[in-house]
Amino acid sequence: MKTMKIRDRLIGDDQPVFIIAEIGINHNGDIELAKKLIDIAKEAGCDAVKFQKRTVDIVYTKEELEKPRESPFGTTNGDLKRALEFGERQYSEIDKYCKEKDIIWFASPWDEKSVDFLEKFNVPTYKIASASLTDDDLLKHVKATKKPIILSTGMSTIEQIDHAVKIIGTENLAIMHCTSTYPSKLEELNLRVIKFLKQRYNVPIGYSGHEVGINPSVISVVEGARIIERHITIDRSMWGSDHAASLEPTGLQKMVRDIRSIQIILGDGKKIVYDSEIPIIKKLRRKG
Repeated sequence: MKTMKIRDRLIGDDQPVFIIAEIGINHNGDIELAKKLIDIAKEAGCDAVKFQKRTVDIVYTKEELEKPRESPFGTTNGDLKRALEFGERQYSEIDKYCKEKDIIWFASPWDEKSVDFLEKFNVPTYKIASASLTDDDLLKHVKATKKPIILSTGMSTIEQIDHAVKIIGTENLAIMHCTSTYPSKLEELNLRVIKFLKQRYNVPIGYSGHEVGINPSVISVVEGARIIERHITIDRSMWGSDHAASLEPTGLQKMVRDIRSIQIILGDGKKIVYDSEIPIIKKLRRKG
């Protein structure tokens, strides 16, 4: 299987699982809340935090932005979308803060202009959101940066994934199994797809989970996931579309702990007699 490298981290079968805390838009437009979420991710032992970047007037039509939608920021969908979008000042603070905290940050760009914006900060990788998997122009624009790519596959057919991979190529690529509902039903997680994707594409496969709880994300590692991504929040009851499908600090800490334990528990697959077993052999074995 091919490996992938994000900055100094190699991602592959014999490497520690790369854990991403998805902040996304759960900062609710507040840079101080974003910093608190970065702290939570760092304290839990995550490897990276991820945001979402959109050029609002490109990603959404005028009609969509003018639709009525009540929120703390106004009465239209446009009021909400613009309020949740960080600009250069906020991302400069994020860049500085993550460097101080020694944690990787990057984002999912939803349009070409957002890719160019993120290039100013020399982000180490790009995440293609499930909603963008069929956007050939965006895929080509991201590929042109020559940065590693993480491709999420929610709400996508195998034919659509094949097409996206053909555009991107398999060098420095990871593919994320995902179900794009918030929160996802357990019967629709289908974690056995992870092994199927690994066999089909021969690249590191990850899992981007939107379920309630941590068990499916932990189990996905046993199924072969080498990257785990989960949305995080301070409080799942907060206002916002993604908070209900996110992990609070305690849940994130438990998930990271259990994932790290799994790799120790699984071992290297070589059957040996441990030194700790020798006294038991002498005590219990009659022969041999």
